[in-house]
Amino acid sequence: MWRDTIKSYWVVVSEIMLQQTQVPRVVEKFPLFVKSFPDFLSLASASLEDVLRAWQGMGYNRRGKYLREIAKLITEKYDGTVPKDPSVLETFPGIGPATARSIIVYTYNIPELFIETNVRRIYIHHFFKDATTVSDKDILPRLIETMDQENPREWYYALMDYGTFLGKSVSNPNRKSKHYSKQSKFDGSNRQIRGTVLRSLLATGTADAEELKTKLGFNKERLYNVLADLISEGIVAEEKGIYKITS
Repeated sequence: MWRDTIKSYWVVVSEIMLQQTQVPRVVEKFPLFVKSFPDFLSLASASLEDVLRAWQGMGYNRRGKYLREIAKLITEKYDGTVPKDPSVLETFPGIGPATARSIIVYTYNIPELFIETNVRRIYIHHFFKDATTVSDKDILPRLIETMDQENPREWYYALMDYGTFLGKSVSNPNRKSKHYSKQSKFDGSNRQIRGTVLRSLLATGTADAEELKTKLGFNKERLYNVLADLISEGIVAEEKGIYKITS
C-alpha cells in the first residue's frame, strides 16, 4: 500500500513499523493506523494513549511513541517536511542509520546506502557463500558497486521482494552475518509483560501495582521492574502508586 502512492508520511510510518515486524502484519495494520492518523499533524496532535491503542498488535510499543515524537519534530521544527539529510534523521527518536537512509531513498528517490535484513540476506547468499561471519562492512563495497543510482527506490523495492523470496526458498543466509542474533522467546519474557501491562492500562485507564499483579498474575519484582522501565521511557506515568499511560 505505501508503495502505491509515495507520501513522506506513509514512508516514515511504514519504515518504523517494518523495523521489527514482518511485512504481512504491517500490511494488515498500516491502513488502520494511517486511517486513524492520516498525516504528521494528526499524529503529532494525538494523545500517546490513542497512538498506543492504534499500535496494539504490532509489538515493541516504543515505536508507536517514537512515531508520535517524530511527527511532532517534523511538524514543529521542519514545517511538515521530512529532512533529506540522513544525519538529521538519525537524531530523531527510533531512527538509526539504516532507517534514516531508507526513508530518504523511498521518499525522495535519492541514492543512499543502507543494509537491512533482506539486503543482507541477498548479498551474503550471492557473494559470501563460503563465509561464516560476514560483517556489514564486507557487504558495503558490493552494495556500492551494484546500486542503481538513477532509480534507487525501485531498486531497493526489488531487493526487498527478492530478499523475501530468498527467505522462503533457501536456508537463512543471515545466520552467516556477524550481526545475526536470534530473537529471544516471547512467552514469559519482559516483552510479554510490557505488552500485557500496556493493554491493561489502555483498557482500564489507571491501576495500582497490586491490581496489575492480581489481574495479570506476574511476579511482583518483575512487574515492578517493567513498570520502572516504562516510566523511564516516558510511556507510563506514576502518581501516588497509581499507574497510567503518559499524557
